[in-house]
Amino acid sequence: MDPIASAAPRTLVPSVKPWHVIAAVLTVLAAPAFFVFGDIWAGVILLGLGLAAAWYADRGGCVDTATGASCSVPLPRSAPGEARPPSLLRDLSLIAMGLGIIRLIPLAAELDTWSMVRFTLALGGAVAVPYLVSRFVYRDRATGFPWRPGLPWGCLHWTWLAAVVVLAWLILPWYFITSGVYANWPVVDDANLITRLFVGVGAVGIWDELFFICTVFHVLLRHFPVWLANMLQAVVFVSFLWELGYRSWGPLLTIPFALVQGIIFVRTRSLGYVVTVHLIFDAIVFAVLVHAHNPGMLNIFPLVG
Repeated sequence: MDPIASAAPRTLVPSVKPWHVIAAVLTVLAAPAFFVFGDIWAGVILLGLGLAAAWYADRGGCVDTATGASCSVPLPRSAPGEARPPSLLRDLSLIAMGLGIIRLIPLAAELDTWSMVRFTLALGGAVAVPYLVSRFVYRDRATGFPWRPGLPWGCLHWTWLAAVVVLAWLILPWYFITSGVYANWPVVDDANLITRLFVGVGAVGIWDELFFICTVFHVLLRHFPVWLANMLQAVVFVSFLWELGYRSWGPLLTIPFALVQGIIFVRTRSLGYVVTVHLIFDAIVFAVLVHAHNPGMLNIFPLVG
């Protein structure tokens, strides 16, 4: 059974519960605390409060003072051999693990060997550890990676890919160069550095979808409607990209991108497709960064010359 296909069992959570929302909001707000404001203690406190609220929500949450009824539904116990019902505490703890692992390293883009190894270990761990904990410790397979290579792409899929090429080619050079944020990436002025930049940009782009979509978004879909889960994952996505270098008015681009990627994933259930979309953007990002640091190279962007 595809674990993603069971991502949002609406029968378990038929409506948005206040303590579920409080817990999730506190948890995802740790991302801007960590990556936008650089306040580690604030991020840790938010994660602690979020997990405490999730624990409370799992046990029934608040009580309606008018009716005396619980505002949340306590989790049912599973019979021996049955799949465990989703637990907000377990699921949000997976997000907390990932955020904590990422925060172990600085996210400034660097191209030396040790920095690339450090990125690989930390970002890889942020995906692998929640997956392994969910599968072998929690035994509920809350995350998964549905590549779905056997499903053909239709006309709409190919049309969007073509539109992505055009939009990225027109918008990204204007953003990176006119805002000056390209300087947040190191100068690439020889073949070795250009190759490292190409590998790094592509690898981080693939990781983005493994963590923000297949881990954070998928976990949130188990408890919230698509629109709310998508907004929450976008907070984490955009916060990470901010520290990575997408600053200035970058959130005006990264917020819609994060939301659209979530919608595409829900509609296609295909990691392969969302990764393809992301890599197209990243290919343009790579070309823009090379051109910005070496104006005589890859001079193919009409809006910036």
